[in-house]
Amino acid sequence: MPTKPLYLYDSYLKEFEAKIQHVIGSQIILDQTAFHPRTGGVAYDIGYLTKGNMKYKVIGAEINEETKEIIHLLEEEADLNQGDLITGILDWERRYRLMRLHTAAHLIAAIMYRDYNALITGGQVDYKHAKLDFNLPKTSRETFETAVEKANKEASKNVQLKIYFLTREEALKVPGVVKLAERMPPKEKELRMVEIPSIDIQADGGPHVKNTKEIGEILLVKIENKGKNKRRIYFDVDRGKIERADIFQV
Repeated sequence: MPTKPLYLYDSYLKEFEAKIQHVIGSQIILDQTAFHPRTGGVAYDIGYLTKGNMKYKVIGAEINEETKEIIHLLEEEADLNQGDLITGILDWERRYRLMRLHTAAHLIAAIMYRDYNALITGGQVDYKHAKLDFNLPKTSRETFETAVEKANKEASKNVQLKIYFLTREEALKVPGVVKLAERMPPKEKELRMVEIPSIDIQADGGPHVKNTKEIGEILLVKIENKGKNKRRIYFDVDRGKIERADIFQV
């Protein structure tokens, strides 16, 4: 059975209960989970699975694209069995930072598309920083400095994100919904849409903040020339905002 991805419906879910479907050594498959797997260019969550007084460290999560089962990778084999009820606990500091970086990535991508007609050719949101590759013909620090400046201006507007679902057919009719140069959104009947009103809308399955103000300041780290028509930006977000999520929740 596919694992129900709770993170699609609530990025702020820090703790959840679930039943174990399968145990394969140190790999655990649950009936539902808030752990985001390594997918869509966003890093996996880490944290713990607990049962009674026992606590087992989750060091990563992956998705089986065929079965849609989400595999929780434990630090070591655990005394857990099929049918056991467990509690999952996310490393919230890591998750919240990934959320802030991910929403910042959407702002930067939207501005690069709007102002330079640049599409994304690759990228990764990791705990340390994030990176995006764009199909630009030349490297210009000024271009990226301007894009980050504009992204910060948009982030400061205190805008609530909208997250909803559309059929794939409806989603692909939305202007600018595809910002990837080399692939379309997944071939699912229904797509999860992440909209930052007045600036961006994308089909996206990863965790995001609720309000752009939560991002804090977006910081340009460096830019790189990665070959013909491929320019990379590394960026970060202000680390002093991690504990401020609660003031924006609705």
